[in-house]
Amino acid sequence: MGTTGEEFVPCVGAIVRDERDRLLLIRRANPPAQGQWSLPGGRVEPGEDWHDAVRRELQEETGLVASVDRFVGEVHRDAPGGSVYLIRDYLMSLEGAGVPRAGDDALEVGWFEPSELGGLDTSAGLVEALTGWGVLGQ
Repeated sequence: MGTTGEEFVPCVGAIVRDERDRLLLIRRANPPAQGQWSLPGGRVEPGEDWHDAVRRELQEETGLVASVDRFVGEVHRDAPGGSVYLIRDYLMSLEGAGVPRAGDDALEVGWFEPSELGGLDTSAGLVEALTGWGVLGQ
């Protein structure tokens, strides 16, 4: 529980870039941020650690396999019922080749140049958080 009594829902996000420094995003099929572009990710399952969760979510939503490089940052977003999504984002490196494909909670998946993000309908605060953490290519 947070300091004001809200319940936190642990979630993860995968920050993956390709050899051209493009960012991997999915267009979400379900709430939250339904229909918007966001990082692949989702809820941490009971008993699952953060790294296992982010690897699983990436594979379920894009078909890609990656290793966790490092924790980058954390954001809080409102969730139904007064709870709060506590989202920990991790920088990841792809393992081997692969073409992303939309699966699970993803309607679409794609690689985007940092300069293209401003023209996309992205989830609230995504571009600001990534910029603030210094993970977007310059």
